[in-house]
Amino acid sequence: MDGTGSAPQLVIFDCDGVLVDSEMLSAGVLMAMMMEDGFPLSEEAFRSDFLGRSFAAAALRAKERFGRPLPEDFESRYRDRLFVTLEAELKPMAGVAEVLAELRSPFCLATSSSPRRLSLSLRASGLAQFFEGRCFTASEVQRGKPAPDLFLHAAAKMGIAPAACLVIEDSELGVRAGLAAGMEVWHFAGGCHVRAGYRLPPDLTPQRALPGMRELAAAFRELGLSSSALSP
Repeated sequence: MDGTGSAPQLVIFDCDGVLVDSEMLSAGVLMAMMMEDGFPLSEEAFRSDFLGRSFAAAALRAKERFGRPLPEDFESRYRDRLFVTLEAELKPMAGVAEVLAELRSPFCLATSSSPRRLSLSLRASGLAQFFEGRCFTASEVQRGKPAPDLFLHAAAKMGIAPAACLVIEDSELGVRAGLAAGMEVWHFAGGCHVRAGYRLPPDLTPQRALPGMRELAAAFRELGLSSSALSP
């Protein structure tokens, strides 16, 4: 981690696209609503302008793209519809509960989601038990991803130096934020949005790319962070 080969002292997980397979659910709701309101959004535009961003940052990108702001009530309507969808359809990433249960290293969560959405996501996915008292959201910092603020905030709250942290991220903005924080970053590519075509830009190179939870578990075991890997 710090050039001496030592294992990380803290693992920081992103939520959406890593712990829960939510990104295509979010995309479906957002694209449908924007079409209804006269803001036609393609999957490619969603990936470039919205994936991994807070709603405030995404709304700013929408204004830049369409030359006019979203309706004032769009966010509240979007969140209401999204939360109904997440409550009914959200699933944990396949194998994540087993990975978390076997993890020996201290770990936490740092997400661009709002506290309300995070609470729903953890409850609906059955993962809340793993993150009691160690969740951090973009609402706690001045700048969201790709700025390093959120990851630095999480590390400080957990009492670990940034250079001793390992970030598990799925999105371009999250990977950039982790690298900007001076942390090791692994790209998790097991979400349905990656299978649908989402890719990191070629100029962005995390330390590892992992196609699923089985590979993540094996990587944790390799570093002595986990007591076992998922069964083959």
